[in-house]
Amino acid sequence: MSEYHQQLSVEVMEKLDVTDQGLSDYDVQKRQEVYGTNELTEGKRTSTFAVFLGQFKDLLVIILLIAAFISFLLGEVESTIVILFVVLLNAILGTVQHVKAEQSLDSLKTLTSPVAKVMRNNELVEIPSEELVVGDLLYLEAGDYISADGRLVESYNLHVNESSLTGESLTVAKSIVPIEEDHVSIGDKKNMVFTGSFVTNGRGTVVVTAIGMETEIGKIANLLDTAKEKKTPLQVSLDHFGEKLALGITMICVAIFTIDLFRGRELVESFMFAVSLAVAAIPEALSSIVTIVLAFGTQKMVKENAVIRKLYAVESLGSVSVICSDKTGTLTENKMTVQQVYVDQKVIPHDELQVKHAIEKNLIIKGLLCNNAVERDRNEIGDPTEIALVKLGKQYNFDELIVRNHYPRVAEIPFDSNRKLMTTVHQVDQQTVLITKGAVDVLLPKLVKIETSTGIHAITEAHRKKIEDVNRDFSMNGLRVLALAYKGIRAHHTVGAWGESELIFVGLLAMMDPPRKESKAAVESCIKAGIKPVMITGDHKLTATAIAKQIGILKDSSEVIEGAEIERLTDQQLQERVQDFSVYARVTPEHKIRIVRAWQEKGHVVAMTGDGVNDGPALKQADIGVAMGMTGTEVAKDASSMILTDDNFSTIVKAISNGRSIYTNIKNAILFLLSGNAGAIFVVLYATVLGLPVPFAPVHLLFINLLTDSLPAIAIGLEPHNQKTMKDKPRDIHTPLLNKSVTTQVVLEGALIAISTIIAFRIGLSTGDTLTASTMAFATLCLSRLVHGFNSRSKESIFTIGLFSNMYTWLAFLIGFFCLNVVLFHPSLTSMFKVATLSGRQLGFIYCLSVIPFLVNQWYKVLFVRRK
Repeated sequence: MSEYHQQLSVEVMEKLDVTDQGLSDYDVQKRQEVYGTNELTEGKRTSTFAVFLGQFKDLLVIILLIAAFISFLLGEVESTIVILFVVLLNAILGTVQHVKAEQSLDSLKTLTSPVAKVMRNNELVEIPSEELVVGDLLYLEAGDYISADGRLVESYNLHVNESSLTGESLTVAKSIVPIEEDHVSIGDKKNMVFTGSFVTNGRGTVVVTAIGMETEIGKIANLLDTAKEKKTPLQVSLDHFGEKLALGITMICVAIFTIDLFRGRELVESFMFAVSLAVAAIPEALSSIVTIVLAFGTQKMVKENAVIRKLYAVESLGSVSVICSDKTGTLTENKMTVQQVYVDQKVIPHDELQVKHAIEKNLIIKGLLCNNAVERDRNEIGDPTEIALVKLGKQYNFDELIVRNHYPRVAEIPFDSNRKLMTTVHQVDQQTVLITKGAVDVLLPKLVKIETSTGIHAITEAHRKKIEDVNRDFSMNGLRVLALAYKGIRAHHTVGAWGESELIFVGLLAMMDPPRKESKAAVESCIKAGIKPVMITGDHKLTATAIAKQIGILKDSSEVIEGAEIERLTDQQLQERVQDFSVYARVTPEHKIRIVRAWQEKGHVVAMTGDGVNDGPALKQADIGVAMGMTGTEVAKDASSMILTDDNFSTIVKAISNGRSIYTNIKNAILFLLSGNAGAIFVVLYATVLGLPVPFAPVHLLFINLLTDSLPAIAIGLEPHNQKTMKDKPRDIHTPLLNKSVTTQVVLEGALIAISTIIAFRIGLSTGDTLTASTMAFATLCLSRLVHGFNSRSKESIFTIGLFSNMYTWLAFLIGFFCLNVVLFHPSLTSMFKVATLSGRQLGFIYCLSVIPFLVNQWYKVLFVRRK
């Protein structure tokens, strides 16, 4: 069965059982029962409380909660309070992030008009838009927001802005003529109107064909509701890391507990020992540290025009391997600009016109006269193509209002989508002149003469062929072409469309929305960094191809595919072929989300940019949704992870570079935490196997994990941005945090810390006082981990990257060193932290032993680590 756009308007009205008199009250009631109300609905949302509870499903969090419960039963109240505080803080942060992200449908609802003018019972009435039903006759005029999808019945110079749906800023001239093709994109359905768009010019009558969730906006709302937000690569890595860590810790604790029981230690004491080991092994502050580092990263990005809405998106940027970018406003300036003109039988760039030549000046003046656009105080009012002509005039110091005042308009035949022409009549000196502009193919047959620098001559076939050839070349390069002609007429002569004949050709004006100056360099940076830039646009194939070639996205025209062809591909076929294309033209919202999914199925981390309502579902589906801050709709912003305040593609590339550095910093911070915790585990294992006293009290380990570990870890996370990151390929998201090389590094660095701590522990035991031994072990472990923070800043030696290039690490070290010494020397804290009073000699041992792991690490890095 044919679609509405393929049928005559009378056929659509017959099918929907409606007449020129509109629907009766009885018809409306019956249809409301069938179709419901004209409102967007949404799936059931998870309650805030349920989201909060969901934050406790993480395996590491569960183990921490068990440890807190056991600590409470055993009277370790301080341990219990600290662990619960960390867990609750993370749960609150996660809940706040989730609640902020769920606002997309609310913004969609604001796009519908509150009232609509319809014919009911043979009377024109205003009704709330939600009361519209299928079959209503909807009356539209300039300034109206469209409240339902419909087929045009009447169109009088009706122009509609559909940018929120298609992403293209040019208004669409509407027509009632049926369209034969089956699969037609929204932008090409010239005889249909859609919810969320608005009328810029003219008037028309529409028979409503879809309301609510059945409209194009409704389909987008449904896609938004079903589009699944993916976990970021870091979240996935941390989940896997947590599972491995939890399993390893459980196995070690069970083994230690069993060995202790066999050695004859008391059940409660053995159990407490196993719990202290679990506390030592789990980096309690890891989630908080990652959150803080990401938050600092977002603040840096704000200064570079990127606002991060979802914290973990910062790190995801570093993993991006494909950027699917919208064309208009992101890669281009979103301003139609005259690029070239054809005048006096030659093509001239827009910035090389000579106004001293009468014919070239004549082209500019006539382009300003046959024009309704105005530019004042950077405010542009009018059709983008006409604004382009105004800007051309300004470029040569011709103000449109002064020119129009000098050559007053006496008549006008407005642009008509059937004629594809606009005509104005002016008083030029003592003559009355008719000026016509429009499509080249329509204007060419109406020409009888041509103006050149040598005068006005009869137009020949050679002239016509040259005009056609130039027009073809312009069009093949993605330029929108207007022809300009004129003729003199008698004063007070009645003007009609029939007067648009026997014209004198002046020239052609070729315009386009040009690429941003920085787009080419940004695309080149992406390619060097192993990232594939892809253009997804609602614009025509030729225009998209031309822009993509100019900025380096497209090398071969075979890498372009249109929405109609995507429509014919199954999801499996699209997945197989998606990597063959760099430009996707004339696409719909459904196509965009399918393209993103296809890239993701290929194992890529996808960033998607967009500004319109039509981009919302794909922005939400992408690993990183990037919305435009200046031109973006609220729907796009709400569905995104990041907002560009300057709408600039190059800002995404900067953000990716930052994201890569932040991931490296987070990974280094995690390595720091794990190697320190590994050192503690080795010391506990050593004491257990040899039947020695417990080397640490639980409060010692909590002090280290939450204070003297946390500050250096945060400082490592704030390591200055490394420009070398964009020379590397995107990291493999399937590589786990705890891979073989990382595990080896953790074990070796942990062993160095453990050896120093065991020596201190043995020196303490030699005094015969267990408390002194425990204190020396605690202090050495704590201080060696503080010093180890300098090692963990980079794979390279700190003497290579700069000893003082990250002052945060020095601040963290000094604070931690101060806190440790307060605990050791302040009398009121000795009992709380279970430490003994140490002699100067014992303190000297602690300080010296704590520096040894640092010196060994630096020696190795200086000799064996090659600088990138």
